[in-house]
Amino acid sequence: MRIALDGMGGDNAPISNVKGAVDAINEYKNVEIIVTGDKETLENEFAKYNFDKSRLEIIHTTEVVRNEDKPVKAIRSKKDSSMVVALKLVKDGQADAIVSAGNTGALLAGGLFVVGRIKGIDRPCLCPTIPNINKGMTILADGGANADCKPRNLIEFAAMSNIYAKKVLDIENPRVALANVGAEEGKGNDLVKKSYEELKTLNLNFIGNVEARDVINDATDIIVCDGFTGNILLKSVEGVALSVMKLIKETLMSSTKSKIGALLIKDDMRKLKDFMDYSEYGGAPLLGVKGGVIKAHGSSDSKAIKNAIRQAIKFTEGNVVEDIKCFIDEYSKKEEEKANGDEE
Repeated sequence: MRIALDGMGGDNAPISNVKGAVDAINEYKNVEIIVTGDKETLENEFAKYNFDKSRLEIIHTTEVVRNEDKPVKAIRSKKDSSMVVALKLVKDGQADAIVSAGNTGALLAGGLFVVGRIKGIDRPCLCPTIPNINKGMTILADGGANADCKPRNLIEFAAMSNIYAKKVLDIENPRVALANVGAEEGKGNDLVKKSYEELKTLNLNFIGNVEARDVINDATDIIVCDGFTGNILLKSVEGVALSVMKLIKETLMSSTKSKIGALLIKDDMRKLKDFMDYSEYGGAPLLGVKGGVIKAHGSSDSKAIKNAIRQAIKFTEGNVVEDIKCFIDEYSKKEEEKANGDEE
């Protein structure tokens, strides 16, 4: 198995990417890693570590996709960037998946235009995860790739994320729900109402609607929504979590008495912080393209990169792409039969 790593992508590149790759090689014995980027810079970083160098390949590139670059323009104009070259490795079958902490929009555009959509999939979706109160993860499908959606898109998001949850996150029978303004059937806009009726007919553990306040309460394993709603939901949860942690810290540091109390609960607070740490969970997959595309957080440290590589390994081992192809073939046949029946 070969995983391509965008060596120059992310706020902490290439240092965090190199260390993450080394840790992955040392921990996961069935993987070879291809790192794209400035060869001299990367070789100097890798020289600091001990690992099996036979399982590493460095491909020299001369350009970098920056965060300020316009996504589609960057993919089309920066052909020799570390991101585009890594994407092409997946497209050409020289790598099974790509991990990148670089420009999110550019990676999504590259997944679509370079790697390519699975035949029959209307829109790929980005699936970040949100920690819940039972120390598990809730998948958000879609987290921001598609602002405007049709019911078919939400059906595809639900099915693809269901496959991913089973194969990568080891959830045996994922609970699938629609994000809505109320839990009752019949609530919501036209998109949600039509999607609800269709989801009831699929072979999924569909549990109905969930509200935004249920996101961290472990009410479901997968929340399905359009990318506009999903991105607002994701950013809101992240913002609240950061603000609450900041308020707790300020409160505990506000007086001598509270500082003494803080010392007593220091270990517990560290556990809480670790639980909310994105680096524990790797990255967000782009589902619906012809290979593994994993978007790591822009500020990923080496631990996050290593875990994103682990995610790419499980994605490949689980044959996620093949299972999505099987789903879309069956679903398209069902839709065709339904259309023919309506005509008659």
